[in-house]
Amino acid sequence: MLPVFDSVRALAFVGDLSMGQPTDHSLRTGWIAARIGQAAGLDSSVCDAVREVALLRWSGCTANAAGFAEVFGDDVAVRLAMLEARPGWAEVREAPVDPASAMRPLAQIHCEVSGEIARILGLSSATEAALRNIFETWDGAGLPESVAREQVPIPVFVVALAGDLEIFVRVYGLERALELIAQRSGTRYPAYLVDVAVRNARDWTVALEQASLADFDAALVTPDMRRHACAELIADVIDLKLPWMTGFSRSVAMTALACCARLGLDEAAQARVYRAALIHGMGRAAVPNAVWNQPCALPASAWEKVRLVPYWTARAGKQTGTLREAAELASYAYERQDGSGYFRGADARSLSLEAQILAASVAWAALRSTRPWRAALPMHTALQTLQGEVAGGRLSADVADALAADEGGLIERPRNAATQSSLLSARETDVLRAISRGASNKEAARELAISPSTVRTHVESVFRKLECSTRAAATLKASAMGLL
Repeated sequence: MLPVFDSVRALAFVGDLSMGQPTDHSLRTGWIAARIGQAAGLDSSVCDAVREVALLRWSGCTANAAGFAEVFGDDVAVRLAMLEARPGWAEVREAPVDPASAMRPLAQIHCEVSGEIARILGLSSATEAALRNIFETWDGAGLPESVAREQVPIPVFVVALAGDLEIFVRVYGLERALELIAQRSGTRYPAYLVDVAVRNARDWTVALEQASLADFDAALVTPDMRRHACAELIADVIDLKLPWMTGFSRSVAMTALACCARLGLDEAAQARVYRAALIHGMGRAAVPNAVWNQPCALPASAWEKVRLVPYWTARAGKQTGTLREAAELASYAYERQDGSGYFRGADARSLSLEAQILAASVAWAALRSTRPWRAALPMHTALQTLQGEVAGGRLSADVADALAADEGGLIERPRNAATQSSLLSARETDVLRAISRGASNKEAARELAISPSTVRTHVESVFRKLECSTRAAATLKASAMGLL
């Protein structure tokens, strides 16, 4: 367990990477949003929701990354262009798809997942409601549905204004930023909030540039964020970016934990490795899905992006409170004993046993998992590959032996049998597991030897029972409940 605030900050970091933003964008947006709320005279409970919404606004971005990649190409670059209001950002890959029509299901996924995240974290109903409506606008022309302004929680408009102001000032300068904000007054957000922002923008801009991480913490933490939550949620949100990685971070964590126990590490070390394994993929959000989904060897240009994944994870440690130590350890997930790993190129002399366990556990779990370029390796092939890494001096022999001692090969967390039996049938669980990993209805039907119409019926039943309408939200909720 860790403070909700630290989970929220970690999710904000992942969201910023997904949107192509600086890693303090959500913190800065929250700082501005809090001031808009106070200056506008909003009551304290609304201002608390504003803070929470600002930090979690992009928490659903990993969930619709696959959709953005399919429609627009580079999921990170297009969202960066969208936020900066670049002309022509909405050019789709395959005409004649209407960009607005393409965006609607993507917005639905985002809103449902971010709302579900707020619910899992135990945040207020006001925060959850705002996140489920985060793309609605003052003029009723928002996404995924056109909702009357009276039905949209006010934090939605405060955070939209604060986010635009943060980005536009940083990218275009204050004067141009105020022009762009004025153009959206009365459409994207109400004029009275714009008036508040315009009156204070210059002073806020100066103060914001002088603010430290400690200042952000003091300004943004709310009573609900002082509670505690499970770190597994962060892993689940990370893995949503690539459907074929569903459950991967949890599997790495369980594998690493078992390895630690076999090697006799104490409880503190085991907890450290487990938490690091859960969040080792944080930096993955910065890399476009098209890179990860290539069915062949990556070109050098793509590898340059991939090598930055653990760098971004290390950067997360600078602003995630109690996750700092775990994030630093997590950034060693791709280092190798012979110095051939990344991003540091560290070798055995500078790799702790914990780092060696983490790196080997990631490699071992990956070998036993399906990837776009290959099927999951059979146990004997995975063992041969693992031993080849040891023989080549890249992985620790002792750690590899401890991993190989598990006859199952890939350790997954126990299913919550009580919850599963009382909620989903065995076949519904099979279907959910298939679609959570990116299978279409037809692909799930072939895998399970049933008809596509039967799959569709099961999917509808799963959505109804889980109170979801998108596959990403069903995946997240089912993971949190121990159904996957």
